[in-house]
Amino acid sequence: MSRARVILAVAVAVCVCAGSASAARASTQELTITVSDGTNLACGLILPSGNPPAGGWPGVILFHGLGQSHAVMETIASAAFAPVGFASLACDARGTGGSGGTFGLDGPKEVQDARDLFNWLAARSDVSDTQIGAFGLSLGGGAVWNAAAAGVPFKAIVPGITWTDLGAALNPNGIPKAAEIAQLASVVPFSQWDPSITPARDALLAGNVTTTVKSVEAARSVRSKLHSLTVPTLLLQGRHDFLFDMDQALAAYKLLAGPKRLYLGDLGHPPATNPSAELPTYLGEAVAWFEHYLAGFEAVGGGVQLASDPWDGTVTSFKKPPSTRRMTVNLPGTKKVGCGTVVRSVRLPGGPLETFGDGYVAVRYSAEHAWAGLLATVSIKGTSTPVTFGAARVKKRAGVLRIPLSNQAVLLPRGKRLVVTVGNPVTGVFGSVCGAPPNAAPTITIGRITLNLSLLEKTVSR
Repeated sequence: MSRARVILAVAVAVCVCAGSASAARASTQELTITVSDGTNLACGLILPSGNPPAGGWPGVILFHGLGQSHAVMETIASAAFAPVGFASLACDARGTGGSGGTFGLDGPKEVQDARDLFNWLAARSDVSDTQIGAFGLSLGGGAVWNAAAAGVPFKAIVPGITWTDLGAALNPNGIPKAAEIAQLASVVPFSQWDPSITPARDALLAGNVTTTVKSVEAARSVRSKLHSLTVPTLLLQGRHDFLFDMDQALAAYKLLAGPKRLYLGDLGHPPATNPSAELPTYLGEAVAWFEHYLAGFEAVGGGVQLASDPWDGTVTSFKKPPSTRRMTVNLPGTKKVGCGTVVRSVRLPGGPLETFGDGYVAVRYSAEHAWAGLLATVSIKGTSTPVTFGAARVKKRAGVLRIPLSNQAVLLPRGKRLVVTVGNPVTGVFGSVCGAPPNAAPTITIGRITLNLSLLEKTVSR
């Protein structure tokens, strides 16, 4: 099936799935699966209509995001996978929804669950015992990565809007994303968390990156193992996602040893817009990937696909991550502040421009007192959502502090001023990085600020 036909089929299926006619395309059975440690998982089995082919249907195991349930994945399976002949299995993650056990944030128990679910699906007479893939979003994408790296024998995987280095995602440069972490932690009741990871959770909520935190994050991160992972992998990632930025997928794309393809679009966590019109395109990507690697259909190429923003149906293809160029501007000035911010702006030459890659803000400072770090945001003047942000620890009383910026792809319109805010801004991502010890007040003098942006050589958005 050609990619255009796959996308068209998925678009039609998504529309049909919203109405009563979806039952004609698939049947769904709610069931309970008991995994190897005795935990009961609430699951749904979605089968295509008609009789299975010789050897059974190729299969896909779907893993949901945090705060979701297997019902969300059933909808995707019914709309996208069943109409083209895939059997699907989706379950509530342990400790969430209708499943028993405790929540382990894609830890060893969840990896074993994935192995048990693979074996359960492969044992069915109407499903192939070898041609089984995995699809997951956010938390579910982490489950896919960790299971594949642990040797669960998926024939193809599609991890979406997720992490490959959990520490870099949750506490870049050793500074926790306090607001993001608090929101994530609140989704699962504290009583449902696995005791083995609650000390790490509590430390992060308190703003501390302890050795326990690092150990928990490392055990759930696959980046160091990707150079030996050969399973065909389609990565889906958001181009403007403050939880899991593009570096999470781009690093994986560069390291993976097997067939690989990367789609970057308007999907993901805030501030991603997740337009419904884009859904058939990236689900079509997933269907085409599984069609080839599980069912032997038309070959799918590699490369990087970058959708325009806002979504207009345009996707630009690159054989490898797109070429970029650097633009550096200095923002002079000197200002002494307490627990506050310094704001400077600049109008970049040329344009429109589009960010892509790892930029930074370099801050010359002195007379620092009682600051744990510096935060930086880069915004388009007149907008409330930053283009990108970053943080770095302050370890000396004076010097130049380089603050790496999160890898976000955002169009910078011609003629608009960029606003750079440094200090202790309220970004909705990090918590406060300045605080007063007894009988002292925080102070810092901010001098010259240098903004270095990585930009696409040619914009794809307009």
